[in-house]
Parts: sequence; structure tokens; C-alpha cells
Amino acid sequence: MNSSTIFYMVLALFVVWMLYRMFAPVKGLIQLRDEPFRKKMEQSKRKRLIDVREAHEFKAGHIPGAVNIPLSQIGGRLSEISKDGDVFVYCQSGMRSKQAAKMLLKNGFPEINNLMGGISSWSGKRVR
Repeated sequence: MNSSTIFYMVLALFVVWMLYRMFAPVKGLIQLRDEPFRKKMEQSKRKRLIDVREAHEFKAGHIPGAVNIPLSQIGGRLSEISKDGDVFVYCQSGMRSKQAAKMLLKNGFPEINNLMGGISSWSGKRVR
């Protein structure tokens, strides 16, 4: 086996590992589509809805009741999010909110609800 073959094998393994980390299920992360996400939010007595998009995206339209804490700021603003209630996160497509959820879980939040497909999949039509 020559060195270029070994290099490509290691590179392929690295790519597979990165894809696994990106798409593997995360303990404590509840991935919900639009309707179940909305229903669970409506049933929650103590909820915190967090839009992790940037401020200009939030201003262009958001789910009513959401608080804007961009993904880039979430680590420094953990104290604004109660661990007692239900936490719901969303972004534009669901990828940034999944990253935010992982960060929250690592910081002791027991369970995070993520809107799969993000606000793009929100059919509530009540987006301000």
C-alpha cells in the first residue's frame, strides 16, 4: 500500500466520521416537524422559544413569542434560558438550531425541542 492510498483511506474515514457526527441522533434532542412542534409548544406551561438566527433574519420575520439569541451568542447568554421549562429552538432550516441544541445539552439542559426544517417548514403562517 502506497502513501497516497493510506492518505485517501484516512480522508474517507474522516469524512464518514464527520457525517456521522453531523447527522447522528443526540441524546436529549427531540426533533419535531411543524405540527408536533406547535402542539408541544401549545401544551407546555413553561416554555422558552428561541430563534437562533441572526438579528436581521429575526427582524425579517419570526414565530410569535420567540426570543432572538443567535447561535453565535448562545454560549454567552445561557443564563437567559431557564432549565426548568421546555426549551424550543429553531432557525432557518434546522441546522443551526441543532447546533444550538447540542450546546445547550452540553450545558446541562435536560431536553431540547428542535423544529426540523426550521422556520422554512413552519406552516403556522403567523410569522411576524
